[in-house]
Amino acid sequence: MTADARPPGPPARGLPRSLVIARAWGRLTGVGPLTNPTGVPLARTTKLLIDPLVIRPSVRPHLAHAVLSDESAGELEALLLAARSDLAATAAWFTALKRARRRAGITQGNPQDLYFQRAFELARRHGPPAHDAPDIAATTLAEVHGDNRPGLAELRAHLIDPAVAARVGREIAAAWARRTPPTDAVADDALRLLLDSCANGSGAEAFTALVASRSGSAGSPPADRPGAARALGLTEKDLPLPPEPGTSATKTAMPPPFDRSLFERLFASFAAVADSGDVLDDVVRDEIHRTAGAWQLAEEQSRVVLLAAAEASAVLADPAPEGPAVAVDPAPAAMTDAARRLRGRWRREPFVHHALRLGGSPATARGVREALLRRLWVRLHGRELRGDAAQADDVWALLDGALRSVILDRRGIVKASLTRDALEEAA
Repeated sequence: MTADARPPGPPARGLPRSLVIARAWGRLTGVGPLTNPTGVPLARTTKLLIDPLVIRPSVRPHLAHAVLSDESAGELEALLLAARSDLAATAAWFTALKRARRRAGITQGNPQDLYFQRAFELARRHGPPAHDAPDIAATTLAEVHGDNRPGLAELRAHLIDPAVAARVGREIAAAWARRTPPTDAVADDALRLLLDSCANGSGAEAFTALVASRSGSAGSPPADRPGAARALGLTEKDLPLPPEPGTSATKTAMPPPFDRSLFERLFASFAAVADSGDVLDDVVRDEIHRTAGAWQLAEEQSRVVLLAAAEASAVLADPAPEGPAVAVDPAPAAMTDAARRLRGRWRREPFVHHALRLGGSPATARGVREALLRRLWVRLHGRELRGDAAQADDVWALLDGALRSVILDRRGIVKASLTRDALEEAA
């Protein structure tokens, strides 16, 4: 009998890998954007998410076989089910990224190839998308697409034109020369009422009163007081200077908000605009007026939110150099509900608790108030560019979300440092 004529051996025992994945996938919820019409993962879902990020056959080679033993099938299914929260959040972030892509007018590249793994990264860092998802999605798109996004090339070409740059320079000088100190006063009672009620969703009346009284403008850092804006982390200068037009930007080395050029200010949140000089002129002119306003924002609602954040986050400020290593908290009666919540959230972090307990002040436990205000400014600025003014219901979510973003970044720095230390000790 020839080799070709030999009877086949016994069939492989076990379950097809694709069937195991499909069976586990069918038990997940919230993964529709990652699923094909037949109810199984998209091919790119398996290629870009399930295999490299969940199952990881490179470290579990026994789960890479086309046919799996019962034990391996159970292990693979358990891995997928354990990742259900991450995968559902990934699907939601992928939807948020596609929505931001449409707003920005981006057409190049396959969204699944470009965003699946970034969506998984966002899911692991932030959990499901929250109120700040549009800002995070816009920033992620800026990182993925860089300067190739529609509109940015046109904006750069517009600002680099010598005649335009000269005119823009004159408009900036004129707008800054017209700045005048606010004549209103902060409605302190309404501000405290807002901070005592915003986390419970009952601060609408106080928020409206603060907007009507222009308290956000009145409470901005005085333009003529050296160090006022720097103390809040919004500039590195004693007094903010008028912005340059600018023609370049990078997300990895962005200056504080008040030190950014016009191009840098528009870079992260710039949506596609028509190839019209008039449209670009309007975008640039609006940004010039924004730089000359209180808090360098245009909407009174945004200014009120930033004022509220500056007030509530004062409990997170670093102690004075001549003071004790750990700042003394104000009397409980003097603290607002928002301040207590922000302080409690920050101090619950193990690395912060450890630093406070030891009386130390590592870099990851310093400058949190300034970092919070910088992130909040960026989010409020992005909302203004999108025409999405902040509302009373957004106040606590914006404050809490900005602190949460700071915590996640600081936590990542601490984890990376501990990993390096462990590797050095093991070497």
